[in-house]
Amino acid sequence: MIVFKFLLFAAIGYALILLLACLFHDRIIFPATRAIYRDPSAFGWVFEDVIVPVNGHTTHGWFIPLENARGVALFSHGNAGNIADRLESISLLRELGFTVLAYDYGGYGKSTGRPSEQRCYADIRAMWRHLTETRGIPPEKILIFGRSLGGAVSADLATEVTAAAVVLESTFLSTVDVARDAFPWLPARWFVRHYFENKHKVGRIKSPLLLIHSPDDRVIPCRHGRELFQLATEPKQFLEIRGDHNEGFVISAPTYLAGWESFLAPILPRPAKEY
Repeated sequence: MIVFKFLLFAAIGYALILLLACLFHDRIIFPATRAIYRDPSAFGWVFEDVIVPVNGHTTHGWFIPLENARGVALFSHGNAGNIADRLESISLLRELGFTVLAYDYGGYGKSTGRPSEQRCYADIRAMWRHLTETRGIPPEKILIFGRSLGGAVSADLATEVTAAAVVLESTFLSTVDVARDAFPWLPARWFVRHYFENKHKVGRIKSPLLLIHSPDDRVIPCRHGRELFQLATEPKQFLEIRGDHNEGFVISAPTYLAGWESFLAPILPRPAKEY
């Protein structure tokens, strides 16, 4: 009887965990915030608000020009917060010589609607069209860059367009693989609804590809980056940095910037300085 009660309570507890995982699934994958508590003017940068229509909603971003830029970086951020939290990342892209278009997914910041896998894909495509069609920027001058979830969004776009280069940082094989790593005792395929299956897409990217990951990453284990690299086609490079998921690019700044520059130099050389 005691064993039966134990098994019954264990089964009920397991069922409750599955129920909670299903109920809070979207909040776990998309922990968005709305408040834009700062903008590029906090760093003294000139910028333009970009608002584009997406499936009956609007997607908001910032176009931050840089004089004598080597190209334009289309930047897709990770799953938490919003673009107000990404000014430090934008600063590094500017240091590397890029004008930047950063944007929020539906449900984040000033972008209306709700986030989903398909909405994220629609958001980045709308921003790509804004760059190539509205602003007339040639694809060979555009860098597609995404970190974490943004890497998944960037990879999806990069299967359909040919940009100057693609950089995926701290990105995962799929959300199912991430869930299996974190909760091996849960049937991840049952409750994950937004798959972001990068492992089936990275091999279809035709642009030069740089994958960045840290062995210290406790959120997305480095094996995800390494396996994506193996699945990718040439030309490709892998940059190993140090530090955890959200701090690696800061802790490894000298290595990080040098690795970017080594990758970019033959593809998007810096313009000669004007005197």
